[in-house]
Amino acid sequence: MISKEDCIALCGLTAEEVDAIAEHEHVGEVAAAALADYLLHKDHGADRIRAMIVDDIRAALRDGRPGHAGELVQVLRHFLAEHPDVATGA
Repeated sequence: MISKEDCIALCGLTAEEVDAIAEHEHVGEVAAAALADYLLHKDHGADRIRAMIVDDIRAALRDGRPGHAGELVQVLRHFLAEHPDVATGA
């Protein structure tokens, strides 16, 4: 049987990045991992993931959760480091 951790490991993102997608899309971690895998193989899919994380940061700030927003900023930094084509707009 494949575990949640296996799904996350296979999708190409960290658990924290998958959690950000799950938060944004209001789905479980396995569904978010599947969505991440799909998006990473689609043109401009990484741009959509970046936008989801940015939306999560904005929502956390709007909801008065600066600590969570800070955690998400770190997630975004890692994502951009791993996907430099998104950071440069390529």
